[in-house]
Amino acid sequence: MTQLGLPDDILACLFDLDGVVTKTAVVHAAAWKETFDAFLRERDGAHFRPFDATADYAEYVDGRPRADGVRTFLAARGIELPEGHPDDPPDAATVHGLGNRKNRLLLTKIRTEGVEPYEGTLRYIEAVRADGLRTAIVSSSANTVDVLRSIDAEHLFDVRIDGVVAAERGLPGKPHPDTFLAAARDLGVPAARAAVFEDALAGMDAGRSGRFGYVVGVDRVGRSDALYAHGADVVVTDLAELGGKQ
Repeated sequence: MTQLGLPDDILACLFDLDGVVTKTAVVHAAAWKETFDAFLRERDGAHFRPFDATADYAEYVDGRPRADGVRTFLAARGIELPEGHPDDPPDAATVHGLGNRKNRLLLTKIRTEGVEPYEGTLRYIEAVRADGLRTAIVSSSANTVDVLRSIDAEHLFDVRIDGVVAAERGLPGKPHPDTFLAAARDLGVPAARAAVFEDALAGMDAGRSGRFGYVVGVDRVGRSDALYAHGADVVVTDLAELGGKQ
C-alpha cells in the first residue's frame, strides 16, 4: 500500500461528490423527505407513512440519478407514476415532475444554507494529485459544476462525469458502473487501476460491478457494515484516515 492508503498499482481516483467531497448528502435527504412527504400526504391523507431520511434515503435514492430515485422509492411503496418529460413543472404528478420538485427544493436549500466541503477530502485529493495520480468527480447530480465552484474545487479534477454528462452520453446511473467506467476511460486508465471513493450503497455496487482496483467506502452516518456488504475494500469515516499530507 502507498502512503495514500491505496494499492501500489492505482493510477487514478474517482470521487463521488455528495457525502464524499461536500456535506450536501444531508441537504439532499432533507429535500427528498420534504418532496416525498408532501406527495404521500396528498395521496394517502394525514395517516401517510413518511419518507425516512435515513433508511429510505440510503436504500432507494442515495447516489442514484434523480428520476431513478423517484422510481425506486415509489416502487418500494407500490406506487407507479407516468414518466412525464424532463421539463415537467414541479407540480406535475409524474416521475420527472416529482424529481424537479425535489431539485427546486435542493437548490433553495443550497442557496440559503450554503455548501460546505469535507476538508479532509480536499487535503487528500491535493495529496493524490501531488503524488501524480489523476482525479475525476463522478456524481449523479446535475448541479455538480455549481457546487464545485462554490467551494473553489473545480480545479482538483481532471475529468467530470455528472448528471449532465451522463444524460448527454446516455449513461445509466449508479448502481450501474457506467459513469465510473466513463471517468476511467476519459482519464486513460483501466478500471482495474482506478480507485472509487463513495458513501452511497449504490456507489459501492457500481464500484464492485465495474471491477475497479479499489473501492473506498466513506461512512458518514454509521453504516460501515452495509458499505462492506455492498463491495467496499475499506471503510473510513474521513479520507484523512487513508494518509497523504494532512
